[in-house]
Amino acid sequence: MPAPMTMSSTTVTGTPDASRALEARTVLIVGAHGALGQVAARAAAAAGATVVLLGRKVPKLNRVYDAIVREGGEALLYPLDLEGATPDDYAELAARIESGPGRLDGVLHCAADFPGLTPLENTDPGAFARALHVNLTARWWLTQACLPLLRRAPDSAVVFAIDAVAGRGGAYWGGYGIAQSGLATLVSMLHAELANSPVRVSGLAPGPMRTPLRARAFVEDGDAVAREPADFGPSCVHLLSAAGIDRRGEVWTP
Repeated sequence: MPAPMTMSSTTVTGTPDASRALEARTVLIVGAHGALGQVAARAAAAAGATVVLLGRKVPKLNRVYDAIVREGGEALLYPLDLEGATPDDYAELAARIESGPGRLDGVLHCAADFPGLTPLENTDPGAFARALHVNLTARWWLTQACLPLLRRAPDSAVVFAIDAVAGRGGAYWGGYGIAQSGLATLVSMLHAELANSPVRVSGLAPGPMRTPLRARAFVEDGDAVAREPADFGPSCVHLLSAAGIDRRGEVWTP
């Protein structure tokens, strides 16, 4: 098993997936041990990508890594806590990817911080700042550091997972909700700025998912509208692959 804080890879030969839309690509999954992140990571590996698994909880990252290897995929580990990471840390991440796989064809942002529903008036200032940083600022800092590598690929993608329900401006979503609204603006702005480059920018708004994060806002037993994260693996692969050009500049709800 790869040691924490190191970048390691293993490839195991297995039965190839019917869809190899990400063959020979390197894809960075941010928040790879979360509900959507691990689904996306395994789907991307099955589609042929070398998957860089980034997250702050090493044991959980290891479990995702082990699952990918068992399924015949290739994965690399990069433990990092977005809350405390600096722009220099993201520059080092990009340099490590360049010196390792040697290319970067996609980034999928799934990491999120949501402590629960709280009136803005009663929100702890530190919790508010942390939600804005992890859900918005850190996502941009990481993307900015990776853009030079992404530009070198003939076709690459940056995909932001967005909680559209929280981003509608309803009560009690706090800094998390404000960040989700900001992500939608970021998708539009960055798409406009990179329209003439090989880098595609899009958002993925999967709608209500049955995850621990959503359970902090809704009672799971009564949450009949929520879907399983596994339902959205193919959507993640679509946006990361060349086929995702049909959603360029959009926030897509599959």
